[in-house]
Amino acid sequence: MTDTSAEEARPKNRLAREKSPYLLQHQANPVDWFSWGEEAFEKARREDKPIFLSIGYSTCHWCHVMERETFENEEVARFLNEHFVSIKVDREERPDVDKIYMTFAQATTGQGGWPLNLFLAPDLKPFFAGTYFPPDNRYGRPGFLQVLEKVYETWKTRRDHLTSYAADVHEKLRQHMEEQAPKGEPVLNHAVLENAATQLKGEYDPQHGGFGSAPKFPRPVHPGFLLQYGSRYNVQELVDMVLHTCDTMAAGGIHDHIGGGFHRYSVDEKWLIPHFEKMLYDNAQLLTLYLDAYRVSGRSRYSAIAHDIIGYVLRDMTHPEGGFYSAEDADSEGKEGKFYCWTREELAALLSSEEFEIVTRYFGVTEQGNFVDHSDPNPLPNQNVLSIVDPNLSESEQKQLATAKQKMFEAREKRVRPHRDDKILVSWNGLMLSGLAKAAVVLDTPTYREAAEQNLRFLREKLWDPDQKILFHRWREGECDHAQLLNGYAFLLAGVIDLYEATLSPDHLTFAKELADALLGKFYDSDKGGFWQSADADELILGVKEDHDGAEPSGSSVATWSLLKLYHLTYEERYKEAAEKTLHFFRDHLRSLPQAVPSLLSALDFWLSEPQRIVLASDAHDGDLESLLQAVHQVYEPVRVVLGTAGPVEEFAQSLEPKENRPTAFVCSGTACQPPVHEPDQLRNYLAGT
Repeated sequence: MTDTSAEEARPKNRLAREKSPYLLQHQANPVDWFSWGEEAFEKARREDKPIFLSIGYSTCHWCHVMERETFENEEVARFLNEHFVSIKVDREERPDVDKIYMTFAQATTGQGGWPLNLFLAPDLKPFFAGTYFPPDNRYGRPGFLQVLEKVYETWKTRRDHLTSYAADVHEKLRQHMEEQAPKGEPVLNHAVLENAATQLKGEYDPQHGGFGSAPKFPRPVHPGFLLQYGSRYNVQELVDMVLHTCDTMAAGGIHDHIGGGFHRYSVDEKWLIPHFEKMLYDNAQLLTLYLDAYRVSGRSRYSAIAHDIIGYVLRDMTHPEGGFYSAEDADSEGKEGKFYCWTREELAALLSSEEFEIVTRYFGVTEQGNFVDHSDPNPLPNQNVLSIVDPNLSESEQKQLATAKQKMFEAREKRVRPHRDDKILVSWNGLMLSGLAKAAVVLDTPTYREAAEQNLRFLREKLWDPDQKILFHRWREGECDHAQLLNGYAFLLAGVIDLYEATLSPDHLTFAKELADALLGKFYDSDKGGFWQSADADELILGVKEDHDGAEPSGSSVATWSLLKLYHLTYEERYKEAAEKTLHFFRDHLRSLPQAVPSLLSALDFWLSEPQRIVLASDAHDGDLESLLQAVHQVYEPVRVVLGTAGPVEEFAQSLEPKENRPTAFVCSGTACQPPVHEPDQLRNYLAGT
């Protein structure tokens, strides 16, 4: 990124009108940037110019490098401005745009990543793609100016070839999207789940935990499905894999041991050296994973990690009115990891001799360090990423470690912080809302429920239009965008349902129904099943039904799971029908590509089962009812719904009344219920099967 003070004195391009922190990082470039929209498209058509489309996000390291080296280059900018229409896209604001063009890049080059750079015909169909381009030939990559000259020359002399190629690839991608439709008779049964568990556990790393090899991403939906399957079907091997993974991630450098939360991924297989970005969506999903690990195992170290994640988010990633910010950068002062790493010399000057000895032993701090940024021509020397190397401390040593960590935190707070992307995305907020709602009752922490309630109020006030039933995707500095994205509706729907189950507030269930009905109206394919990822079809060259779970779960998976839960809360058939049709639409992927759809597999498990239904009846929302709610949620059972007797719940639940003038729990399957329960311990033991 460019220097802020120098940037303020320079002329701005039209991106200065935007709210996206990523686009604003490019506002002082000499490139004549447009944002994604009709103004740019019309100029390309009118002037018959190809489009240069560049996609990234504000905490992307190589995006910063290309911005500094390439888009600040006057010669590059002159060529772009004369011969192309240049468009910048924040992939976090427009994941629908990113998905289409990333699919093209991966199909034609065999790789993808950000920054993603493409060349399009004026009809928005791409004909060439790449990722990072330096300004001149280096790193085995062609210089960007040479690329521009070659593309422009080909556009002038062989345009028919380029447009024909673009049309051909577009047609193949369209056919590929249509091939998502299933073939043959629907066969969705427990064997699909068993096959998936077998394939997913085959990727397990028994030495270091996690799934797959370096670079290693948490991807919480993967261990989340295995934990669900292993605990529900008594496959202890799978449960142990997930718990081991939770342990190794928590001990590794991917975990911020001083400030809390997790970095985006580890560049190695040991979880030791992270890419230092911190993303809200990762921390939200990991919060849920560690809560589930705690409920399955009863081990307090997992609840401690859950508190750790929430502490980080509420301290560093929360708007004063309750929304959650998106991300923090990997870099500070132009150096990746500088905010997070330590030299042995720094620690010796900061800590007492006893604290220094404990910290260096516990975290494995060495004189030479364990991290060198090989992408930096002048890397910082002797940097240590903290990971737990020797956890065997006495009780007194643990106290000294806690004191030392507090000193380290206070010292670190005086450093220059990484850039924070302070836009508020409704999709990622929905994920965090889910985790917070669960944590409030699982960990019996009322302040978490207050934070969850405040977050939902913020989202409803700032991003929800109650008259038009529209949920906007991004809010920043008082302004919303106008993108209509499945992930926003689906993730927030899941969060609101989780908050309803944690509070039994009828208003939350009413709002969940409003969201679900808007989701069905805007995104659901009632003919074939599945959900379109965007409602803005006019400016997209392909309609996409996203099912692949990446770092985030797919909107289709979360929508399916949420609609199934909503059906069992309300018994309104339209929710069940849409979920069932979507499961059948993706049945081939569920059978043959389980690694791509672990979140949808969790929804399939819910659909294949008769979920446990726990109805809590009470004349007042008092402490006794709260104790019953906590007892329910402290037992891990993902195929379950929790509901009260007020609001738009199904008729049978409405008919149940508290017994003996006390809050009462009814554990039901359909309309058959066990004897009523009043005592939290009795309910907890019954649900746990003890």
